Amino acid sequence: MNQERNIYVSPETRQKLACIPEETEGGEVVSGKLVDERGREYAIRDGIPALIFPPMLEGEQKETLDYYDGVADVYDDVANLSFRIQYVDEQKARRDFVKLLDLQPGSRVLELACGTGRDSEIIAGELGAEGQLYLSDISRSMLLRCKEKLRGVSVPVEFAVANACYLPFPDDYFDAVFSFGGLGVFGDIAQSLKEIVRVAKVGAKVVAGDESMPPWLYETEYGRILLNNNPLFKKAIPFEHVPVEARDVAVRWIIGGVYYLIEFVVGEGEPKADFDLEIPGRRGGTLRSRYYGRLEGVAPETYALAQRARDKSGKSMHDWLDGVVREAAKSELGDAEQAGENNDGE
Repeated sequence: MNQERNIYVSPETRQKLACIPEETEGGEVVSGKLVDERGREYAIRDGIPALIFPPMLEGEQKETLDYYDGVADVYDDVANLSFRIQYVDEQKARRDFVKLLDLQPGSRVLELACGTGRDSEIIAGELGAEGQLYLSDISRSMLLRCKEKLRGVSVPVEFAVANACYLPFPDDYFDAVFSFGGLGVFGDIAQSLKEIVRVAKVGAKVVAGDESMPPWLYETEYGRILLNNNPLFKKAIPFEHVPVEARDVAVRWIIGGVYYLIEFVVGEGEPKADFDLEIPGRRGGTLRSRYYGRLEGVAPETYALAQRARDKSGKSMHDWLDGVVREAAKSELGDAEQAGENNDGE
């Protein structure tokens, strides 16, 4: 890793990490450690910091780590099978995925679950020397192969072993975040998507996807054969975990319709709307008053009388009812108590 490109923070506390080199080569830190303000250390080996949190993975995440560590040596020999089975040109498909990021030569890009770098090479080709590419994976063995594959690209590249649910990157940093093939096994998909939004700038483009067969294919011969080979195709697209900050959300099924990509632009907080806009018509009011101003129901006869009175007044039901309730409340409370409440409100 390069000390000048050390943007890393503690995946636990998000404190800035200081780099303490032990061995350097050509300005690159080959070995050493990253240290937070409490003295917590994260080792650097072969230029790759180990920033996993929690330190001991369990359950599906541990199984995922063991699997990819075990297949790293042969991964590139079999990774194209899914594309070939579906009669899909892998390189063209991956280039199409990356195009969705709308990259510029100077973009700051994060790729999660980069594996051996099959998409990373394409992303790197879209960036220039003024860009930045940070690659993260839960498997160090996969990252080592990715690092070798990207040797010599023009864009500065940094690698980190990390858990997508606890990213070691600062807030509001990246112009684009990409991940294909890992989202379904991130352990806590909702948390990982929140982390993606945290480290992305407002306006950043996010593209993420994995296996998911649409239900209409389950009982076809096509679907049954694929599900028999890979049960992960039965995983649903995690629509319920898409962050509230997501804008212009789009989803597409790809690679024979059994993988998906979700793309969105990162916004700020919840969407904005004018809930105080007066709504014309007999009912009147605003969306806010209709939501917060609901009163207990009345008898049908009372409701009918209220409608007749409203019609006679020429007001909207909101304005008529607001006035009636206000005057009745003032009368019930008395002038002195009402004056005291007004003063409290001020």
